[in-house]
Amino acid sequence: MDAEKVVLDRDDIRRTLVRIAHEIVEKNAEPERLALVGIHRRGAVLAQRVHRLVEELLDREVPLGDLDISFYRDDLAHRSEQPVVHASHVGFPLDGMTVVLIDDVLYTGRTVRAAIDAIFDYGRPARIQLAVLADRGHRELPLRPDYVGKNLPTSRRERVSVRVEELDGTDEVAIVEMEGVPA
Repeated sequence: MDAEKVVLDRDDIRRTLVRIAHEIVEKNAEPERLALVGIHRRGAVLAQRVHRLVEELLDREVPLGDLDISFYRDDLAHRSEQPVVHASHVGFPLDGMTVVLIDDVLYTGRTVRAAIDAIFDYGRPARIQLAVLADRGHRELPLRPDYVGKNLPTSRRERVSVRVEELDGTDEVAIVEMEGVPA
């Protein structure tokens, strides 16, 4: 059995998303050029929550989309399982926009790279920013988030597990120690 330690509970996640929403509004002086896009699966759920908060703060509508990056990944040939594909929804023009990509965990940076590739299939935004609930380090690509919920220094033997009410029945972030995985 893998050992697990909860590092963010429901209230922590709520407070963290409120803070991220405030930071997004503060850093973007042109709200009419702002759009949020979540990365499937849990990033899309978190994007919906941040979207509601940002719209409340701005008292205006902000475009919201979601991306499936399965076929943009550079490790498709190396994965043992076939990807589960979800539909992407970006039903608004991206040209000239500031797009905030939202994901649950930033690790190597490969998911974010794939999401950026996918975004450019929909248009050419003026800027792309990145918001993550948890940054666990171990970057393989030169990427840095603009908005971070919590920095979680981890070893490669650990996994950061984000659970959201909408998909998992609970809101929490846990660090899971995986047995039998070399450091």
